[in-house]
This record gives sequence, structure tokens and C-alpha cells, in this order.
Amino acid sequence: MADMSRRDVVALLAAAAVAPLTVRRRGGPPPLGFRVRTITAGTTLHTPDDRSGVEAAIAFLKRAKQVIADAGYEVQTIRIATQPFLEEAGPRVRADALGAIQALDRAVVAENVLLSIGPVLAPDGDDPGFGAWAAELARTTHNISFTVRVASPERSASPRGVTAAGEAMAAIARATQGGLGNFRFAAAANVPAGTPFFPVAYHRGSDAVAIGLESPPLLSAAFTGTNTLAEAKQRLSATLESRLGPLERLVRDLARRDERSYGGIDVSPAPGKDASIGAAIEVLTGVPFGSASTLAGCAAITDVLKSVRVKTCGYSGLMLPVLEDPVLAQRASEGRFTVRDLLLYSSVCGTGLD
Repeated sequence: MADMSRRDVVALLAAAAVAPLTVRRRGGPPPLGFRVRTITAGTTLHTPDDRSGVEAAIAFLKRAKQVIADAGYEVQTIRIATQPFLEEAGPRVRADALGAIQALDRAVVAENVLLSIGPVLAPDGDDPGFGAWAAELARTTHNISFTVRVASPERSASPRGVTAAGEAMAAIARATQGGLGNFRFAAAANVPAGTPFFPVAYHRGSDAVAIGLESPPLLSAAFTGTNTLAEAKQRLSATLESRLGPLERLVRDLARRDERSYGGIDVSPAPGKDASIGAAIEVLTGVPFGSASTLAGCAAITDVLKSVRVKTCGYSGLMLPVLEDPVLAQRASEGRFTVRDLLLYSSVCGTGLD
């Protein structure tokens, strides 16, 4: 592995991603053009070992999943986000809370629920032992996600947060097999409360619920047969609003009946192995991802996602996670774009440098 180039690694991962793609497509795309990637319930814990809020959230999520599935939607995961109860804690309090977090993990694993506890270190926190603590948390849990803020609108960039996040990533990479524990940890920059996607989700305020989507096939369908960017944008906007409106009304009703606030839908088209955002962009531009028109295509999609007429939450924009998307990974292995190109595209959307 040491003498393999990054391109070789990307090619291998692309091949691995494409292999199961053939199997999963036998069942066809999702009937509505998108899947509900997550139903995320927000709740407040009074103490780290407080289970009541989590138990209530689990019960709500089970009911919500059944109702949404009965309405014809495919629901992939159910998740809980708590307030960042450890963000202002000192090293001793954080260490003492580890056992309680492990107990929460066992509880949610038993129910097939994911849980995010949000930021666990103050933006200007100074804890030389934080990396070791983060590695132990990742090593001894299965469904817990957590973050460190590296920037926020209130405090701008946090150099100490950047250092702590880097130390945590390195420690988690050493402590977990293949470094996979880092899929449950993130350096979070300007992430608002209420986003449904992990690992950056966290909660503020009264109990809530929000939705995240896996929707690239919906974009591909909207773009098919269009001749100009303006036509494609108009078609995508109409498609999103017609498809997401009924889901929004359904989830609003579920929230009202459970006395939860409705946070909205994160309309970011998160990809999957059979739901490629790279493929959707190629339908829009008519050329392989990385060609000259890719930037304009990304900007057009972002414009629509930022103006769709449903209540949105979280990032609600275009993201390009190269190693999570089979077409993006394939185009990277073909040398069609570079890290510099990704940084250029990130001027109009998000990107994943992996």
C-alpha cells in the first residue's frame, strides 16, 4: 500500500463502490426518486446519564418511521441529536461522563438508532488529553457521533479547536480498525443546530424533528430532457417542491402530535452507492464530471437548493464527497479533476477532500 498513489487508492475504492451498485439496482431506483436518509429527533439531556429524553425520542422515531414508510417513502435510518452537554466541560467532567455515554450507546445500538452528542470541547478549550479521550470514546462505542468546533459565526475560527480536532483524528485513526472511527467524528465549521446529518448534528431548544434526504436520482430525473441551465433549474425547483411538499406536511403533522417543533428538511442531495450526485451533474451538463461546465452545473444546483419553497434546515446545499459517490470516485480515478478543481467547485457548493 505504501507505494500506491492516491489515484490508485481512489480507483480501487471506486471499483469497490461500483461492484455493489449493479446488485442494488436490480430492485430499481426509489419509487419517488429519493429516500429519506434520516429522521433525526432532537432532545435535551438533563445529565449525561439521563435516559428519559433518549427513550422518548426512540419511541417517537419508531412511530414516525412506520408512518412515513406506510406513506410510501423508504426510510434508511433513525437518529437522535442531543444538546452539546460536554462542550463547556473540563477534562475531569468529560472523563467521568465516558461511562454514561457508553451506556447511551448500548441503549441506542439495541434499537438500531444513531446518536450524536455534538461538540464536546469548548472552541478555546485547552486539554492536552483530549485526543486520547476522543479515541477512547470512538473505540468503545458503535453508534455515537461527536465533533469539535473549528469555526463558528459567534467566535470565527478557533486555532485551538483546529489543533484539538487534528489530534483527535490522528488518535482515533490509531485506535480504531482502519481509522473508521473517524466516520463518527468531525471538525465542524459554522454548523447550525438542527442539522439532521451526522456526524455534525446537535440540538438546541425544545424537542424537535428534522429530515435528511438521499435524492440524486430525483435530480437526474428532473434534468433529463432539458436543454438549458435555466430550464433545468426551473424543472428541478418544480420537482423538488412537488415531491417534498407532501413529505413536509406528513412530518409536520407527526411533530405536532408529539409536541415537537418541526425543524425542516435538509435538501442536500446526499449520495449513495446507487444514488450518485456525480451522475446527476453529468445528466445536467452532458459531459463527464470535471469538464469545463461542471462549475456552472454545481452553481445551478446550489441556486435551486437554496431557494426551494419548503422549510429547510442544516446545510441544504450541494456536497461533493468524492469517496462516497461512485461516479465522482470513478472520474477522480480517470484524472478528470484534481483537489484544486474541487476547491474551485467549493466556491459554489461543498466538497469532500477525503
